[in-house]
Amino acid sequence: MAGFGGWLAQFTQVNGAIGDLARDAGADPDWPDGPDELETYTEHLEAAGPSEAALDTLADAWARYAAGS
Repeated sequence: MAGFGGWLAQFTQVNGAIGDLARDAGADPDWPDGPDELETYTEHLEAAGPSEAALDTLADAWARYAAGS
């Protein structure tokens, strides 16, 4: 997995919201593999009816990813 999904995968052993997101993404067979845009991942989560906290975590993770962290 490349791009955001690959970057997110490094957090599967982390406690907290980003770790939860990483584990959920890793367990989701339909997790997007592109295009590598925040909108792609947001639309995917929204289709599942996420909590506002889940969307906030995604946005925070994307900001870290985009900043090169």
